[in-house]
Amino acid sequence: MREQRYKQKILVVDDSEMNRAILSEMLGEEYEIIEAENGVQAIALLQKYESELSLVLLDIVMPEMDGFGVLSVMNQRHWISEVPVIMISAESAFTHMERAYDLGITDYINRPFDARVVHRRVVNTILLYAKQKKLIGLVEDQIHEKEKQSKLMVDILSHIVEFRNGESGLHVLHIRMLTDLLLKKLIQITDQYQISRADIALIGTASALHDIGKIGIDEAVLNKPGRLTDEEFAIMKTHSMIGAKMLAELPIHQNEPLVKTAYEICRWHHERYDGRGYPDGLKGDEIPIAAQIVALADVYDALTSERVYKKAFSHEVAIQMILDNQCGVFNPLLMQCLREIADTLQEELRISAQAGENQEEMHEAVEELLLSEDLNAPDRLVELLDYERTKYNFFAEISQEIRFEYTQTPAVLTLSAWSAERLKLPEVIMEPMHDEKVLAISGNSDWKNLKREILKTTPQNPVFRYTCEISLEEETKAVQIIGRTIWSGDEKPQYKGVFGKIMDV
Repeated sequence: MREQRYKQKILVVDDSEMNRAILSEMLGEEYEIIEAENGVQAIALLQKYESELSLVLLDIVMPEMDGFGVLSVMNQRHWISEVPVIMISAESAFTHMERAYDLGITDYINRPFDARVVHRRVVNTILLYAKQKKLIGLVEDQIHEKEKQSKLMVDILSHIVEFRNGESGLHVLHIRMLTDLLLKKLIQITDQYQISRADIALIGTASALHDIGKIGIDEAVLNKPGRLTDEEFAIMKTHSMIGAKMLAELPIHQNEPLVKTAYEICRWHHERYDGRGYPDGLKGDEIPIAAQIVALADVYDALTSERVYKKAFSHEVAIQMILDNQCGVFNPLLMQCLREIADTLQEELRISAQAGENQEEMHEAVEELLLSEDLNAPDRLVELLDYERTKYNFFAEISQEIRFEYTQTPAVLTLSAWSAERLKLPEVIMEPMHDEKVLAISGNSDWKNLKREILKTTPQNPVFRYTCEISLEEETKAVQIIGRTIWSGDEKPQYKGVFGKIMDV
């Protein structure tokens, strides 16, 4: 028995049951439809499914929370860059359309709508985002190695400091993980600090250098097994200025964001929100937010770690001590972040430590680079993809050939418009080897033999040809499949997908 084919999920948000029924009837055969009758329900479903959703069809006028409210929350929680939104509404005023586009929608369709128009725009939008994610993956592959080497050097340097300090290298790892968790929670609850996802990756890397100044502290003071005297504590406190001075005196790279952020963290991660910290007695948001967050992460890890002068406190005790201001005063927003992640903090730290470097940071940073307004990326990306798609469809139609493209991760089969019409298939098919309509085009043995031919290819010999029979236009036809496999640029190349065409024999 064949597996049920995977369907991409579309969230339809409209207070009219009839409108939801019409859209469900129109799209339900190709997509899994999830319905919400107001904005509050929509937010709950977005929270539940998040990246599983391929598209949101959104009305404007609804009870409890309108469409603009949904878009505002999606922007606040950074869902809008992951899930495209098409607004379908009877509101035709230009001000409504302009506001919707400003909030990040991909398309706007006026009601009453033409079913064919809605279907075409849905397909195009989902295809655009699939292509965009593919481009992000390609850029990630190109810059990942360079980024990994940079992080490696930072980790080596910070580990040297930890080794001299008599602490395990886990301290640096914990600080980075805690910083990451706190930053991600902070951007969910407020937009006060204008922190981008690229900034999160940068601050996480820079946090590893927070105690670099301890390399200049006398070892007798650094590793003293007991309470420091006032004189010794005064010496210990100089490590923040020593680290900042080391970075400020670098002969090169002074304008690099990583160096600037590391300087802020080194110098001010012992400042306190009430002005009672050191070395400069900064107060409130005079302290850069990166330094504030690393300060909180540093205190939590110090409390929950064993040192030569103290035993470790439990997670619960450490959290309560911080919330009770027993370890200094912190930004109320950061205290809220700590409260909200407290229940899952231990488990998330454990999972993160086991997983090693977090590849999601790289993905988010690259995605933001591609979507950056400074690079005019959205308009440029849409323009390039639209051009390639138009060219692709044109040549497929005039050549009367079925053209296809398949990516391994995610498993997506893309057909030209003419090819999809001839095969009676959608233009974009997720998990095609689990799709009954795709499998019905040819026999199981043909699919297995085709896969075998693909696996015979190499980066040096990527082209293959395979002759078989397929069901086409209600009859069986002999065809030849000509394809070219795509490989990664790694030292050991990995198969990434294939593109090609199907010709009548």
